[in-house]
Amino acid sequence: IPMPGGALFSAPFVQQVAGDQGTHGDDVDTPSWKTSVNYWFRHVIEYWWPLYPGVIVATRIFELDTWRFAAGQIIFTPVAVLAGYFFLIRPRMGELASEQVMEGERGSGMRFFAMLLVIVIASALLLPVALRFLVPWPVDEAKGKLAAVLMGLLVVAALIVRADARRGQFLFMKSLAKTASLNILLTVAGVMVFQVLLRKSGLIGVACGEMRQWGIPAVCAVAALPFLAGFVTGIAVGFVAVSFPLVVELMHGSGGELSTLATLALAFGFGHAGMMLSPV
Repeated sequence: IPMPGGALFSAPFVQQVAGDQGTHGDDVDTPSWKTSVNYWFRHVIEYWWPLYPGVIVATRIFELDTWRFAAGQIIFTPVAVLAGYFFLIRPRMGELASEQVMEGERGSGMRFFAMLLVIVIASALLLPVALRFLVPWPVDEAKGKLAAVLMGLLVVAALIVRADARRGQFLFMKSLAKTASLNILLTVAGVMVFQVLLRKSGLIGVACGEMRQWGIPAVCAVAALPFLAGFVTGIAVGFVAVSFPLVVELMHGSGGELSTLATLALAFGFGHAGMMLSPV
């Protein structure tokens, strides 16, 4: 679930499962450790998951199919999971082993979540291909992808609203009207407009030319620009929209030094690192 939904959904689970048994050392308190665990592990699929705004924008800027984008980026996820385990979870295994986890209605909840997951994956990866054969008129590839994802999200939203209605609650509809949710929508719209302005103004080409004149290696620029943008914006779609148009131009002007997937991995990896370190 893209932020802030991921934090609202997962933080209570971490709070309940991890418990409150003391601290690990004098310099690290339990709440900060829980925050680190939650923050780290809910970002491990942001490199490639097709629902994240940053991934959607990056896919369009690099003009890649969703499956190829995911295949090139998915290696980051197991590396991030292993790093999180060794540096965050493993030092506290003794404390975690003594905690009691409440079972609740975990079975039915996981089945419902798995069903939503299958719908989203099918919409993002399979439905765009099906639309090419089902729709009698030509469909632009980028618009077809967005239409497929939108259809999947509408189906998932309808299922969630139905589940809320059965309980006599309307949490989903209320969450859409929250200021945080509206801010995310406006941020995505704003960075898309900014991306178009960068391209139309011709400043990207000028900036790339100046970097070549200064003798800055393309590899260094491709890594540094997303890192700085991620540190300043603190959000994936921010560093993607601000720096990736320039990164693509640097890739084209590298004389074959940088391939598409190599540039993507380098730029997204450093941009994500800057975002994770950002206090924003």
